[in-house]
Amino acid sequence: MGDYIEVDKNLMPYSFDILLGAEMFNLAFKWNERAKVFTCTLSKGDEVLVYDEPLIYGSVLFASEYQSSIFPPLDLVPWDESEQETEVTFDNFGKTVFLTVKMGGDDSE
Repeated sequence: MGDYIEVDKNLMPYSFDILLGAEMFNLAFKWNERAKVFTCTLSKGDEVLVYDEPLIYGSVLFASEYQSSIFPPLDLVPWDESEQETEVTFDNFGKTVFLTVKMGGDDSE
């Protein structure tokens, strides 16, 4: 069982600052109705690190762009702890699928 970041899908698009590891980041979420996908933009200060990364069930957000000296030392993974879900949908996000925080970053690979 992991911690999770609460995301209110009913407020989208919206963003908030969050302490991840020892640094502040900004997470900006959107719902793309046409593609039926949530996206997340990761920023640090005024710099956008990753723009509109899709939330894919079970996949670590920002993994393809990860740089240990810049990114949070945590993995953010859309996950259902009961492991009953297989995708992120508007209906299940925030109910059964949550943006779960797992230790990662430098320790993953």
